[in-house]
Amino acid sequence: MDLQVAIGYGSDIQKAHDVITELMKQDARILLDPAAQVAVSELGDLGVKFVILPWVKTEDYLSVKFDLTRQIKEAFDKNNIEIGFPQRAVHIISGGQTN
Repeated sequence: MDLQVAIGYGSDIQKAHDVITELMKQDARILLDPAAQVAVSELGDLGVKFVILPWVKTEDYLSVKFDLTRQIKEAFDKNNIEIGFPQRAVHIISGGQTN
Protein backbone atom coordinates (compact mmCIF):
# COMPACT_ATOMS: atom_id res chain seq x y z
CA MET A 1 0.00 0.00 0.00
CA ASP A 2 1.23 3.50 -0.76
CA LEU A 3 -0.20 6.36 1.32
CA GLN A 4 1.00 9.93 1.33
CA VAL A 5 0.37 12.69 3.83
CA ALA A 6 1.86 16.16 4.17
CA ILE A 7 2.45 18.05 7.39
CA GLY A 8 2.91 21.79 7.78
CA TYR A 9 6.46 23.11 7.76
CA GLY A 10 6.09 24.20 11.39
CA SER A 11 5.22 20.69 12.59
CA ASP A 12 7.67 18.29 14.21
CA ILE A 13 8.85 15.79 11.58
CA GLN A 14 10.09 13.20 14.07
CA LYS A 15 6.87 13.35 16.08
CA ALA A 16 4.79 12.84 12.92
CA HIS A 17 7.01 9.90 11.91
CA ASP A 18 6.64 8.34 15.37
CA VAL A 19 2.84 8.79 15.39
CA ILE A 20 2.46 7.10 11.99
CA THR A 21 4.83 4.27 12.95
CA GLU A 22 2.98 3.61 16.20
CA LEU A 23 -0.39 3.50 14.43
CA MET A 24 0.93 0.87 12.04
CA LYS A 25 2.39 -1.20 14.90
CA GLN A 26 -1.04 -1.27 16.57
CA ASP A 27 -2.85 -2.61 13.50
CA ALA A 28 -2.63 -6.42 13.33
CA ARG A 29 -3.66 -6.34 9.66
CA ILE A 30 -0.37 -4.67 8.72
CA LEU A 31 2.22 -7.35 8.06
CA LEU A 32 5.51 -7.44 9.96
CA ASP A 33 7.40 -8.93 7.01
CA PRO A 34 8.18 -7.12 4.87
CA ALA A 35 8.40 -4.28 7.34
CA ALA A 36 6.36 -1.13 6.83
CA GLN A 37 8.26 2.04 5.96
CA VAL A 38 7.67 5.70 6.71
CA ALA A 39 9.89 8.31 5.09
CA VAL A 40 9.98 11.99 4.19
CA SER A 41 9.63 11.99 0.42
CA GLU A 42 9.29 15.63 -0.55
CA LEU A 43 9.42 19.23 0.59
CA GLY A 44 6.53 20.53 -1.44
CA ASP A 45 3.83 23.16 -1.79
CA LEU A 46 1.65 21.39 0.77
CA GLY A 47 4.42 20.99 3.31
CA VAL A 48 6.68 18.10 4.29
CA LYS A 49 5.36 15.02 2.51
CA PHE A 50 5.60 11.53 3.99
CA VAL A 51 5.28 8.32 2.06
CA ILE A 52 3.78 5.50 4.14
CA LEU A 53 4.32 1.95 2.88
CA PRO A 54 2.60 -0.76 4.94
CA TRP A 55 2.24 -4.28 3.58
CA VAL A 56 -1.19 -5.87 3.92
CA LYS A 57 -3.11 -8.85 2.60
CA THR A 58 -5.09 -8.10 -0.54
CA GLU A 59 -8.42 -8.57 1.24
CA ASP A 60 -7.43 -6.00 3.90
CA TYR A 61 -6.20 -3.33 1.49
CA LEU A 62 -9.18 -0.95 1.43
CA SER A 63 -10.14 -1.29 5.09
CA VAL A 64 -6.55 -0.63 6.22
CA LYS A 65 -6.18 2.29 3.81
CA PHE A 66 -9.39 3.95 5.00
CA ASP A 67 -8.80 3.21 8.70
CA LEU A 68 -5.16 4.28 8.69
CA THR A 69 -5.94 7.52 6.85
CA ARG A 70 -8.60 8.41 9.45
CA GLN A 71 -6.37 7.37 12.35
CA ILE A 72 -3.49 9.51 11.07
CA LYS A 73 -5.73 12.58 10.88
CA GLU A 74 -7.10 11.98 14.38
CA ALA A 75 -3.65 11.30 15.85
CA PHE A 76 -2.18 14.39 14.19
CA ASP A 77 -5.00 16.51 15.64
CA LYS A 78 -4.39 15.04 19.09
CA ASN A 79 -0.64 15.68 18.84
CA ASN A 80 -0.86 19.20 17.38
CA ILE A 81 0.63 18.16 14.05
CA GLU A 82 -0.72 20.34 11.28
CA ILE A 83 -1.79 18.67 8.03
CA GLY A 84 -0.17 20.39 5.06
CA PHE A 85 -2.33 22.50 2.79
CA PRO A 86 -1.66 24.85 -0.13
CA GLN A 87 -0.43 28.25 0.95
CA ARG A 88 0.60 31.39 -0.87
CA ALA A 89 2.62 34.24 0.51
CA VAL A 90 1.51 37.65 -0.76
CA HIS A 91 3.87 40.57 -0.38
CA ILE A 92 2.32 44.01 -0.76
CA ILE A 93 4.73 46.75 -1.67
CA SER A 94 3.31 50.17 -1.04
CA GLY A 95 4.93 52.88 -3.06
CA GLY A 96 5.23 56.49 -1.97
CA GLN A 97 2.72 58.82 -3.54
CA THR A 98 3.92 62.02 -5.15
CA ASN A 99 1.72 65.07 -5.57
